[in-house]
Amino acid sequence: MSTVHDLPDLRRLRYFQGQFLGPRDLQREQEYFRAKSRLHLRYLLGYGVVCGLGVECGPPQDHHEDSEKTRRAYVTITPGLGVDACGREIVAGGPCTVDLFGALSAEERTDPDCTLWVGVEYAEEAVEPTRTVFTSDCAGSDCENGWIREGYRVRVTATKPEPDRRCTTCDAPPDDDVLWLARIEHADPHRPVRAEDVHVEIRRPFGLHVPTVITGISWDHGGTYTVQEAKDLLGTVDEDGGLRVRFSDDIRTDSLRRGVLDVQVIEGGAGKNADSWFMGGAFADCGDDEFTRELRFRQTTRETLQDDDRVLITIRTAFLLDRCCRPVDGTHVGGKVPRIDCEPEPPGPGCATPPRGYGPWTSGIGRGGDVFESWFFVREG
Repeated sequence: MSTVHDLPDLRRLRYFQGQFLGPRDLQREQEYFRAKSRLHLRYLLGYGVVCGLGVECGPPQDHHEDSEKTRRAYVTITPGLGVDACGREIVAGGPCTVDLFGALSAEERTDPDCTLWVGVEYAEEAVEPTRTVFTSDCAGSDCENGWIREGYRVRVTATKPEPDRRCTTCDAPPDDDVLWLARIEHADPHRPVRAEDVHVEIRRPFGLHVPTVITGISWDHGGTYTVQEAKDLLGTVDEDGGLRVRFSDDIRTDSLRRGVLDVQVIEGGAGKNADSWFMGGAFADCGDDEFTRELRFRQTTRETLQDDDRVLITIRTAFLLDRCCRPVDGTHVGGKVPRIDCEPEPPGPGCATPPRGYGPWTSGIGRGGDVFESWFFVREG
């Protein structure tokens, strides 16, 4: 059972006639409203990237010199809004160019062809020096910064950040309050970053929690297979075969029960001549592990497939539970979940990007549950 962590002692300034207010009183009043805002964001709405804050290759080539010793590994963080795990808003009003290896600490500067993680964290600084009305022993100066600029600083590390395993934002926030945005593969200080090396799976969308989703399947959705290829795919003969489904995070193996996944064969034919039946099968490789990130379901009977059959795979993801016992978000949006271990296809016409606007296609619409449906066709030959 989770417990509420770190609730502030809220005291609101009470005004009265003739009251003397000093800097400490006004600062505490500001902190009251800031604390209320952080509570609202953290406990009621969540945290993560609200919009923008994308990581792109950059800057333009004319920013680089010709010297081989010049660092060329740059990325650009686009304008956007985020909220960190403490409920503090991170506002990027314009693009920010980042020298990846220049931003690394001296201890983390490694050899070329390494993996780097890029993120942002809340920061503030006192600005706009303002002359005081009088100088006293307490002030110590006749000029003080009169405003605080709220902003952010960029963090780059070669150490993989620890994932946030909390089941609720009521728990203690993670030690690292960086809002991680992207992973950069094969980073080399003397080579420009390539678009295919920028991966954004680590990016957390704004919300109370991140639903576990389906990130890959072992068949082409809507594809066509020969009878023999379909048998191999279903594991009819090979015990190491079977339909594989991969998830973005751990799911509980005890939720892989009979009836959660069905394979239905709709026989080829027209009108009332067509028939359908359910193929016998079972989950494999469950073992004694409490969690898994991939399920395998193989045919255990000897039914045969014929030309023009359609094989319909249905996964009732409302019954698949993650580490926090929440259902997997399984809506197969547009039938665009990619095949496991295959390069993603280039964007085509129509909906080229997922609803959340970044990253690869996965299942889910941010709510959890629902049913994942996919199918393929069978032909002779």
